[in-house]
Order: sequence, then structure tokens, then C-alpha cells
Amino acid sequence: MQARLVIPLSDTTQNPPVTADLAQIFEPIRDDLDLVEQEFVRHIQSRVALIPEMGHYIQNSGGKRVRPAVLLMAARLGGYTGDRAVLYASVVEFIHTATLVHDDIIDGADLRRGRLAVHSRWGNDITVLLGDYLYIKSMAMALTQDSLEIIRLLCDVTLRMIEGELYQLTKTGDVDITEDEHFEIIRRKTAYLFGGCAQIGGMLGGVTKEQEQALREFGFNLGVAFQLVDDLLDYTADESALGKPVGGDLREGKVTLPIILLLQRGGGEADALIRTVVQERTVSGEQWRDITRLLREHRTPQLAYAKAMEYATRAKSGLEAFPPSREREALVALADYILARDR
Repeated sequence: MQARLVIPLSDTTQNPPVTADLAQIFEPIRDDLDLVEQEFVRHIQSRVALIPEMGHYIQNSGGKRVRPAVLLMAARLGGYTGDRAVLYASVVEFIHTATLVHDDIIDGADLRRGRLAVHSRWGNDITVLLGDYLYIKSMAMALTQDSLEIIRLLCDVTLRMIEGELYQLTKTGDVDITEDEHFEIIRRKTAYLFGGCAQIGGMLGGVTKEQEQALREFGFNLGVAFQLVDDLLDYTADESALGKPVGGDLREGKVTLPIILLLQRGGGEADALIRTVVQERTVSGEQWRDITRLLREHRTPQLAYAKAMEYATRAKSGLEAFPPSREREALVALADYILARDR
């Protein structure tokens, strides 16, 4: 199954601007991100040697650290430069990591970012407990501070993420899932945490309520765009760049926006093909070629990408509540990067 679907973006919408890489975008907060890495190492320590061993394995797997970066940059945008931003950025990275290790077990994913997923190396039983440890550790870290409002927000977004995972499980294998149902999964699993990261940054900076709301909306819309592109890459990315087999979502029974749109436009051929693949949880080379052909013919990747651009544009417009600054431009560049990424 080697076929790669190339999307001619210029056929449907304006190409995203050429963006800097993440290292350049994150330059204003590079030192703080380094401190987040150090905090992760410090808080993963345990007398149970397996915990730091697994923690180091996860840390070295090449994550982008986008969520903590959003929190740190939003805090800077609000004028905050203290130590609490690093702590809360570490908390959200712990929460995000916990969801990843649990998600990989649920999905049966063997690879994560080109390496064996944690459960593939240590087994499901141990990995479930590691995810539990990371969740509890994140809240223990947050409780070292006295901001009940932020702790309440962290609990809320974590519960929404777990609800999103449960809701997605009820929709796994459902070829008739609607766009609204799919977007509800995206909101809960991804967008609320992004929104919470930006909002916490603003709260640390003591911004106005209007600016805090603008940051929350920025993060929320950025998270939706991020997930839409992530889903699209499952059909368009190069497998070596993506770090996991393409087409994995469909084999796992997850019907995401490119396929929802294809089912709306592709007629009987697309319907029969997708139902067969989802029911059998496998896709042959011939079936994959047919899927990519139908996606190309009905231009559904372009439509899904246009939707991601719409949310990225909404995210950037929310930043107009702030005066021009290096931090604001970095957050704008992050939205453009998310649209242009290939992994």
C-alpha cells in the first residue's frame, strides 16, 4: 500500500504562506521549552525504575511540544515571564502524553512517530498504568500552585478529552457518522486542550476577560485545524515522514472528514468500498488505490483542507485582540505551520 495522494492545493484555495520551521517559531520561548523538558525528566523520577525508563523513551520519541508552546507563548503575549508558565506547560505535556499512550492501546497502533509505541514495547497492562500515573502526576504538579481556577480548567479539559475518546469509541466502525458527530470528537479530543493552553497563558499574564476569551478561541480553533490536518495526512502523507502507516485510521474503523465527504459525493462505488474496508479492518493495495483515486476524483481532500484553513484563519483573527508583537507573530506563524506540515 504505497500510493500517496498528492493534493493540488492551488486548484481549490490559496496555498498557505511559506512558514518557518518550529525551531524558528518557538525561538522566543526556546529556553522555557528546554525547562519544560527538564521538568518532565524531574517529575518522571520514581523508585520504580520502569517509570523513568518509559518516560525517557516517550520524551525521546520526537514530539513537537506544540501544546506547551502555545501556553508559553500565550503567557508571553500577556506579559507574563515567571516560572509558573513552565510548570503549567509541563502539566499539559503530561496530560497530552497520558492520552497518547492510552490512545495507542485503544487503537492497536504499533508505531508512534516512527518508533514502537509504548505498549508495543512494554505491553498493554504496564502502559495503561503508566498513562494513569501521568494523569495523576499532572494534577499533583498543578496542585503545587494556588490557582484553583486554573486547576479547575485543567480538570475540565482532561475530562472532555476522556469523554471524546469514549465518544469516538462508540463511533468506531460507524460508516454513517455525520460531520457534526466527527467535529464533536475533534472538539473534545483535541481542541479543548489547545484552547485551555492558550487560556491558561492569558490567565497567568493577567489579560482582560475579553483577551482571555480571544486566546481560548485562538487555541480552540488552532486545535481543530491541527486535528483536521492530522486526519488528512493519513491519506496524503509520505509514510516515512508521517512515522506510521498511512491509512491507519480507516483500518481502525475511524471515519474522518476526508472519508465522510467522499461518502457524501462518491456514490455507490465509494460507499461499498469504504464499508468493506471498515468492516474487515484491513485494506488491500488494490482497495487503497481505489480509495485514493476516488478521493482525487471527488476532491474531498481539498475540501477537508479548506475546512482546516477556515479554522486556522479563525484562530489568527482572534489574535487581533492583542497589539503587534514578536509573540503574536509567532502564534500566527504556528497556525500557518500547522496548515503546511507533512507529519
